[in-house]
Amino acid sequence: MPLIEQSEYNFPSIIHRNRHVSTIYAALFKKFEAPGYTREKMELNDGDFINIDFIINDSKKAVILCHGLEGDSRRTYNNSCAVYFQEKGFSVFAWNNRTCGGEMNRLPRLYHHGAVDDLDEVVQFVLQKGFEEVYMIGYSMGGVQLLNYLGWTKVDERIKAAVSISVPTHIATSAEVLKQGFNRVYLKNFTIDIKRKLKYKAAQFPDFINSDQIDKISTFDEVDQYFTAPLHGFASRDDYYERVSPEFSLQNITTPVLIINSLDDPFLGERCYPRAIAQDSAYVYLETPKYGGHCAFPLRNSMYSYAEKRAYDFFKSQLV
Repeated sequence: MPLIEQSEYNFPSIIHRNRHVSTIYAALFKKFEAPGYTREKMELNDGDFINIDFIINDSKKAVILCHGLEGDSRRTYNNSCAVYFQEKGFSVFAWNNRTCGGEMNRLPRLYHHGAVDDLDEVVQFVLQKGFEEVYMIGYSMGGVQLLNYLGWTKVDERIKAAVSISVPTHIATSAEVLKQGFNRVYLKNFTIDIKRKLKYKAAQFPDFINSDQIDKISTFDEVDQYFTAPLHGFASRDDYYERVSPEFSLQNITTPVLIINSLDDPFLGERCYPRAIAQDSAYVYLETPKYGGHCAFPLRNSMYSYAEKRAYDFFKSQLV
């Protein structure tokens, strides 16, 4: 019964009781430089490519980092996690979804919450390096991709454990929560960023993507209905939300995975706390700190967050 009723996370100060303060500070004001990565352009099976940033040491342990929506391999949460695990002796691989990381991909396809084929190619890239233990950490959308990967694919035995942080396990619920109150600010920023990419794609493929329709977008619902869903083979926005929601694949997971979702996360709705599934599963652990915001979890007198420290402890616990 891997439902963790009592989290050890203690928020660092009274101001971090505010979900938006924690979230915005972690996203905009916290600074953490990326480690000295090597970047490789990895060719994909469909003729496209993605960029992977990595640091390899002489250890037989590696960790794969999966970034969130409109993020990239060098977001602050990824950087602090990468440096933390590097200091613990891990090689680190931080991959960029298509269109992310500063270079537009070749094909019309962008990325989405169910892009486990791309993640699988990253996993194979890492496994081919000869590591004996591989771990995975995903933030927000990257956490969704990670959970879907574990639930949809035959996982190599060298993948020992994973952690998903601030992860919307039910996409439709998360989408509705983001339309409420101050949360609309986050949604508006996502919409602006993705519209910019869609316009670039429309210039690349004018016969495939309707530029006029992009100009008419006013909500994120329209992004998913008219672009994300049809570009990636889904019948509609609702079809996309249901098919990529990890809520429907968690029961298939047989690799130990910890979900860390704070109860004050402004991106998550009630169905993003899969308590019943965790209670019945031998592999899916759920930890729900009272505070932490979205991809934040700051610690007092530490440049790291609770999330990466908890991930490391969870990984160690699975090898006992």
